[in-house]
Parts: sequence; structure tokens; C-alpha cells
Amino acid sequence: MKSYLDDFSGAYDDTSPYELDNRLILNWYPQRVLRLVSGGSLLELGVGHGYSSLALTPHFSRHVIVEGSQQLAARFCQRRGTAHIEVVNDLFETFETQERFDLVVMGFVLEHVEKPEQILRQYKRFLSPDGVVIAVAPNCRALNRRIGHEAGLLPEFETLSEADLALGHRRLFTVESLHTLAESCGYDVARTEGILLKPITTEQMLRLDLSDDVLQAMLKVGVEYPELCVAIMVELLPGRE
Repeated sequence: MKSYLDDFSGAYDDTSPYELDNRLILNWYPQRVLRLVSGGSLLELGVGHGYSSLALTPHFSRHVIVEGSQQLAARFCQRRGTAHIEVVNDLFETFETQERFDLVVMGFVLEHVEKPEQILRQYKRFLSPDGVVIAVAPNCRALNRRIGHEAGLLPEFETLSEADLALGHRRLFTVESLHTLAESCGYDVARTEGILLKPITTEQMLRLDLSDDVLQAMLKVGVEYPELCVAIMVELLPGRE
């Protein structure tokens, strides 16, 4: 299974055609997380590109990352500033701990795993009494996908793109489906935000050579429009099933 995860590690390097999206989204959402939770202990699922982990870690006294890909784990640990982060090379589904965390971050995880409901239920057990889960997932009804669908370029909203397949995505979400999943696993949805409101494709954005001010505006405006953004971020509080 771990070798299977290594097959997707190439999609997480700096040469990805979606590096612009990655840089914007993965540097932005940690800032939004820190507006909700900081301090205490952090359990993070996956290292991915590493942007979010490096942004979050200075604000927590304890930071543990679970990463199933040996290649991604090794690549991340070679980076500067990661010496005090504990990286556990294990699958999300098999990870166990007696420790309890103030924050669990699932940044772009639920679209990858075979059974997202299992992950949500499992990691609820690892929360401290006042702990919260922050989950971020791709939105299949983002504005650019809606336009692509209307133009006949995207057959169905749920269709996985070449980029989705390269990253190992199994599914995409809507605001409604993400809320329904979380609530079915015993969470209350405390907050929902959008991440990156873009009307056109990444390739078109690169051709336009947009200024950083415009790119940041796409992030700032998108906060209040999760149903139209590239990704959805939810703050989840453990409730009763």
C-alpha cells in the first residue's frame, strides 16, 4: 500500500502544471486555520507539498504528521525547519495513538482515502476534550468547473480531471456532501469557508500573468463563497452520533 502511495509522489513536486494553485491554496488555508485554532498540539494528516505544515508548525507546541508515502515523508524531512516535527510513516487507516490533540488537520485528505467516513470517525477519537478538526477538500462545483461544464468541456461535475487522477483523487465534494459526510460521522459543522475563487483554468491564469494583488483577491473574496471556490474548508466539532 505504501508503494502504491509513492506512485503519486511526483504530482507533489514543484514542476506540477498546477503549482500556481498549490502555492496559493496551501499557503492560504493555514492562515485561515490559525484564525480559528493555535497553540497546543497538532496532528496533521499527510505532508503533501509541505507548504501547510511549515506554515502551521511555529504556532503549535507539538506537531505530529502521519504520512503513508515513504518518498514524501523522506522528502519533507530533508527540508529546513522540520527537525522538531515528528513524522510517522503510516497509513491514515492504521495509525493509532494514545495521545490526544487540540487540532487535527485533514488538508486535502478525504478525496484520497477509500473510506472517508472511517477516517473522520477514527480521528475523532484522537481529539482532546475541546479539540477540533479542520478538513479541506476539493469542490466539484467550483466556478471554473461550472463554466467548463456549461461550455461542454466537462461532461459531469463529478468527473475527475487528469490532475485529479495524477494526485490519486477518488472523489470530489460539494458543500452539501461534505457537510452530510461530517454530520453522519458525529460532527457539528461550526464554520465553512471557500478557498480560491477562480473563473478560469490554471493555464489561462498563467497566460494572463495576473498580479499577486489579483491572485490574493481571489483568495480573500472566496472566503464567503465556498459553493463556488476551488476548495472547501470546514471546522468540525465532535458532537453526538
